[in-house]
Amino acid sequence: MDQPGNPETLRLQDNGPTWQPGDAICVRFPFYSYLISARCGRASGSLSGKMVFRSEEMCLAQLFLQSGSEYDCISELGELGLVEFRDRQLNPSVSSFQRRFVSEIKRCEEMERILGYLLREIRKANISVPEEDESPAAPPPKHVLEIMEELQRLEMELSEVARNKEKLQRNHLELTEYTHMLKITRTFVHSRSRHEALGPQYEEFPTLETDSVVSGCTGMQRLGAKLGFVSGLIQRGKVEAFERMLWRVCKGYTILSYAEVDESLADLDTGEINKSVVFLISFWGDQIGQKVQKICDCYRCHLYPHPENHEERADVMDSLLTRIQDLNNVLRRTEDYLKQVLQKASESVFSWVLQVKKMKAIYHILNLCSFDVTNKCLIAEVWCPVSDLANLRGALEEGSRKGDAPVPSFVNRIPSNDTPPTVLRTNTFTCGFQSIVEAYGVGDYREASPAPYTIITFPFLFAVMFGDLGHGLVMTLVALWMVLMEKKHKKKRSTNEIWKTFFAGRYIVLLMGLFSVYTGLIYNDCFSKSLNLFGSAWSVEAMFASHQWTNETLQTNALLTLDPNVSGVFTGPYPLGIDPIWNMAVNRLSFLNSYKMKMSIIIGVMHMTFGVVLSVFNHLHFRQRYNVYLVFLPELLFLLCLFGYLVFMILFKWLAFGPRDSRQAPSILIHFINMFLMQDADVSPLYPGQKGLQMFLVVVAALSVPVLLLGKPLFFYWLYRGGKGLRRRRGYERVRRASEDDGSTTPHYDEDEEEGMEEMTSREAAAAAMPKQFDFADVILHQSIHTIEFCLGCISNTASYLRLWALSLAHAQLSEVLWGMVLRLGLRFSSKLGVIALVPVFGLFAMLTVSILLVMEGLSAFLHALRLHWVEFQNKFYHGTGVKFVPFDFSLMPSILEQDGLL
Repeated sequence: MDQPGNPETLRLQDNGPTWQPGDAICVRFPFYSYLISARCGRASGSLSGKMVFRSEEMCLAQLFLQSGSEYDCISELGELGLVEFRDRQLNPSVSSFQRRFVSEIKRCEEMERILGYLLREIRKANISVPEEDESPAAPPPKHVLEIMEELQRLEMELSEVARNKEKLQRNHLELTEYTHMLKITRTFVHSRSRHEALGPQYEEFPTLETDSVVSGCTGMQRLGAKLGFVSGLIQRGKVEAFERMLWRVCKGYTILSYAEVDESLADLDTGEINKSVVFLISFWGDQIGQKVQKICDCYRCHLYPHPENHEERADVMDSLLTRIQDLNNVLRRTEDYLKQVLQKASESVFSWVLQVKKMKAIYHILNLCSFDVTNKCLIAEVWCPVSDLANLRGALEEGSRKGDAPVPSFVNRIPSNDTPPTVLRTNTFTCGFQSIVEAYGVGDYREASPAPYTIITFPFLFAVMFGDLGHGLVMTLVALWMVLMEKKHKKKRSTNEIWKTFFAGRYIVLLMGLFSVYTGLIYNDCFSKSLNLFGSAWSVEAMFASHQWTNETLQTNALLTLDPNVSGVFTGPYPLGIDPIWNMAVNRLSFLNSYKMKMSIIIGVMHMTFGVVLSVFNHLHFRQRYNVYLVFLPELLFLLCLFGYLVFMILFKWLAFGPRDSRQAPSILIHFINMFLMQDADVSPLYPGQKGLQMFLVVVAALSVPVLLLGKPLFFYWLYRGGKGLRRRRGYERVRRASEDDGSTTPHYDEDEEEGMEEMTSREAAAAAMPKQFDFADVILHQSIHTIEFCLGCISNTASYLRLWALSLAHAQLSEVLWGMVLRLGLRFSSKLGVIALVPVFGLFAMLTVSILLVMEGLSAFLHALRLHWVEFQNKFYHGTGVKFVPFDFSLMPSILEQDGLL
């Protein structure tokens, strides 16, 4: 709030003007009237028709599905997405494995397994799966076996081809390894000198002397031992351990030579690409050879026979090259054939996947049904919107016609005491705002929905914190691009979660950008600079004409003050928003602080009051008029008598005090404190009779607290003691249950009782809403918590709206810092090089603007606007403890398959 003391003046640097304390009257506030109209819910519709202000009326119904047409009836219901099936009372004691259609579900799962195998093979071959524009219908039961046989045939064919291909690839890899072994071992010679030519990298046994080797070989020859060779390949990482094991086990009676293969080879067992090493082991005696063989097996070496002479080596090499060439031809033909099969399968796999999923879903729904006593009719229980009952009957008739049933299936509404699920119809425009509301909680049945009002209030509160014409325009263009390219982006099916989140909220971003453009015009702020669209209402010439300024004044003062009391200096308010001359003022931040702080309080009190007013529609709709007198009126009086009066003082001070008497304007903060203390401080009153009015408002606010605290519990107690006969006459035990939040539940009436209930009085409705066992302590405890929460919440919530002021100033200051420290540096160059230097400077400015001001600041403002709606607005009338309506709908199949990775 404003503080007492010397009034501020508008001060401009160099030749700049300024203004004195009636600063706020220089600005018009056209957005206030817009805000009021938005709060009153003037929006009458969404893109597809009537706006839903509360959830639709639901009914519980039984479907009687005739034998032979039950599959087609459920399929028709899945295509339309009208009903939600439930299983709680039809088959309570039957396990999932004892249902009638378990075998059909297992058959569908087997087809899903085959389709998963086909999709994996198709992806391996990098073949795209074409998607049809229209979703295929669920196949009739008589065609299921044909699809099953086709899938099994494809699986067997692909499995056989894949096995053959794997064998051919393994043989090709073995022949390739054998070829590398022959090429490398040709360079190995048994002599020490030849071995050392391999280089120090493969030096073996440095402690082994040449003479000892020669003498050992001579000794083995005398004993009749035969020289043997073992050759093969081993992974590069196992060479050191392999060499150490040979030395320890064979006691030095082996000679190991090895060299690394130049190219990487795939492992025969795992298929991983690794570096391999070719080795040649020379040994004496069969026992040493057996040990070498076991060590090679332990390290999973790939062993190949070693030729005894050069002629044999050349013959083997020629034979290998010929076989490798033949294998390449066979592999190429096999891959071509496999690709043809997969290409043909990919044309139908999308339809198969959807059809199998639909079949499985239908049989799962049929398992939720129970048979009648004759076992000729299936009975299902569903929740259905009352407005869709005609479509439901039409779907059952169409299913009966397709199933050639002699008796058509039909629907019958039944009474229920259970709370129905909540259904709110949305479209591509409203679904984002409905998601914001439901993130707080799904609304109770028939409870007033905040979503229609959130369409206006959410982007508006965001824009109050984010108000900048330039940033809002960039955000609008990005959102508009996403909206115009909507169909194209939907077909791409991006897997980027961040992009999918932004794309799902494209209409929210669009409105946030448009509202930011509007508030940017009000703040007159575009990338931290003001726009002089209509010409400033301040004039410097009048100061010279009235001899307030002279040339000597300009030379001796760095700061000059414009006096609005001088005739001709201030000619009137700026037509739209803040006068651009304030962008040059030294005291601009002080002016904006006062302006935006008061604006935040006004918007916050209006927003909370609108939330309290919406609660009365819930009370009237649920026939709880006692809540209007005992809850709504005390809450509204408490809020308006205190914080509504604060808004009144702000507006009154803006209108009553002008530039001439602004120095005598009292502080609103001091008056508000004195209002609670009921004291007369040395502060001049705002208007005559202020003290008496303030005392009256405080008394009314104080009296509303005990009414809010004790009114409803005492009313229930009196009703319980004197209204037993009334409850007995109205059949209380049949149709009512206790409430959870405000002492009453959403009432549910039997269909035959609806007309009689229309004429129920408030007392009768309250008696019907009371629980069987009334506990006065529980009721008063619950109401005490509600009273404390509301009274303290009015104070904390009003202070919470000051975040609008804080984030708005933070965004403006960050924008100004970014302009002054980045872009202004590039604009200071006056030479030709300045044009070249401006390119990277502007690129840096654009990058920082997008990353910091648009993304980070935008996300911060989004979260704060979300908090203001959840805590400060919705908790005034919205409980959010309902259950969402989840219809049996085939249209959700593609998105589910995409999440599961099947498409």
